[in-house]
Amino acid sequence: MTSRYKLTLSYDGHDFHGFQSQPGQRTIQGTVEEILKRMTKGQEVRVFGSGRTDAGVHSVGQVIHFDYPGREIPAANMIKALNSQLPMDMVFTDCEIVDKDFHSRFSVKGKWYRYRVSLDGFVNPFKRFYTGHYPYPVDVEKMQEAAKDLLGRHDFTSFAASGGQIEDKVRDMYYVNVALDEENNEMIMDFIATGFLYNMVRILVATLLEIGNGRRPVHDLKRVIAAKNRLEVQQTAQACGLYLYHVFYEEVPRKYRLDLDL
Repeated sequence: MTSRYKLTLSYDGHDFHGFQSQPGQRTIQGTVEEILKRMTKGQEVRVFGSGRTDAGVHSVGQVIHFDYPGREIPAANMIKALNSQLPMDMVFTDCEIVDKDFHSRFSVKGKWYRYRVSLDGFVNPFKRFYTGHYPYPVDVEKMQEAAKDLLGRHDFTSFAASGGQIEDKVRDMYYVNVALDEENNEMIMDFIATGFLYNMVRILVATLLEIGNGRRPVHDLKRVIAAKNRLEVQQTAQACGLYLYHVFYEEVPRKYRLDLDL
């Protein structure tokens, strides 16, 4: 007999070699499975995530699930037990017992990624693990105008890094927002879609920054999307500025459906 637990997890990805377990590497999945193995006195418990984040990528709202053997532990006790054993760069923020048909990956309706990029002239030592860095002038309004061209259903082949294993590159982009955080001299970019391809957000960020800097015309994204060719975009923004912000398991709220306004 097992109980299925759904948990929301935040982590500082700087010292992790990504989400997925890898021999000899410190990973998110491996760390949680190790703790669960101690809790079950040596029984293996497989952890499933909503998606794999790369080395250096952070999370505010990663979602995992696992089937815990034996008697059912109340959700409040489970989250306490796990958090008491987690390293300081991880914390579970929510826990609930769910039906067996819930799957952290296959039940996803949408994902929200946020990217932070510092516009400082030099790398700030206190931001270097938590923002990308782009020390060139950018026109925010040009980037905001360009971002509209990403909305709707597109084949995002041009924005998928090699190494991805998903053949279908079509995704629905619901929401893109580009904003300047003047107080911190950072650009904040938000993307909500049905799903994302390997390195897709980081490649989109790099392309939008090139548009903001005048290296590409404002509506160049239309041409790049139509080309379906990864060679059209050579740059990829740094992993350290990327955050998995939220995972939607209900339909994405209307306020985040900018694609419906097209």
